[in-house]
Amino acid sequence: MTTQADPAHAEPPPRQRDARSPAWAWAAGALLLLALVFVVRHVSDERRLAALARDAEPGWLALAALLQLGTYVCAAAVWHRALAGEPARPRLRQLVPLGLAKLFTDQAVPSAGMSGTLLVARALARRGIPRGRSVAAMLVGLAAFYLAYAVATAAALLALWRLGELDRVLLIPATVLGLVSSAVPAAIFGFGRRLSDHLPSVLKRVPAIREAAAELAEVPLGSLFGLRLGAETVGLQLAVFVLDAATLGAVLLAVGTAVSPGVVFASFVFASVVATLAWVPGGLGTFEGTCVALLSSHGVAVEPALAATLLLRGFTFWLPMLPGLWLARREMAGQKPPPAPPLPGAQPAAPGDPGAGSTRTR
Repeated sequence: MTTQADPAHAEPPPRQRDARSPAWAWAAGALLLLALVFVVRHVSDERRLAALARDAEPGWLALAALLQLGTYVCAAAVWHRALAGEPARPRLRQLVPLGLAKLFTDQAVPSAGMSGTLLVARALARRGIPRGRSVAAMLVGLAAFYLAYAVATAAALLALWRLGELDRVLLIPATVLGLVSSAVPAAIFGFGRRLSDHLPSVLKRVPAIREAAAELAEVPLGSLFGLRLGAETVGLQLAVFVLDAATLGAVLLAVGTAVSPGVVFASFVFASVVATLAWVPGGLGTFEGTCVALLSSHGVAVEPALAATLLLRGFTFWLPMLPGLWLARREMAGQKPPPAPPLPGAQPAAPGDPGAGSTRTR
């Protein structure tokens, strides 16, 4: 059992400029979303759109909420499975709130999932999990996510091809996402402990990079491999994609529109791909625009497509933001794990170096 630091002597969390998204990124996403609404207003019936959102079936909305709860359970199950054999492993229900905290951090700070991963790794370290073990579990989850992302994208392409509705334009973002999804697991499994050996000395002087590389140096490489572990974690991450797409299908039914499961799945996946590649916080504007465009191109009227997309984003993005913010701040304000050991060849920070024990408060 871990003990909490005395509040009177607890070190305030450092404030780093790169820990939050720039204001222009949020502004760009908001403008894209406003542009989408403006365009839809001029090509659709505003009264019908408002009526669809107002008269949405509560039963289907309740199902959408349950499906979203399932996504957090699956995400927590990935970490729970990756920590198998660890005596201090938290229970599954104790890991679910960390999923909310990670979601908020990943949405607020676009970093291909790395920002939320580091947050959860530190949270596990504060709960008594050895630092190397917690980082290993997060790396397993991150690699599984990108492998599942690649599988989901391929499945979306296959679904559209079987329906005879595959647009070749979609092959461009699918290819780029495929390259990214291959590069991340390859980097995780290829470097491992050797990352510190490849860092230039100038980078070793950067506190955040030095700490991350030192944590990776403690990762037990054997825990990153294993066919059974990989299959289970990739399967759980795939379940998250399926549950999210099912949420889109549920909200479409809530506004009185039945759509082919293949089209629903492909629309959600490719909207996620575009949002990921756009590097806008939470995919704001890019996800909505792509999802509405894809649904409309496959025969869904603009009004229900937009109403369902906005309802989906309410469940997946806006509603979790407040609890996610609260949980993320609570984790960041918690007791800090032991300082990372210096890397070989790294020069000690000078007493006046801001990276040495900088404790600027919020």
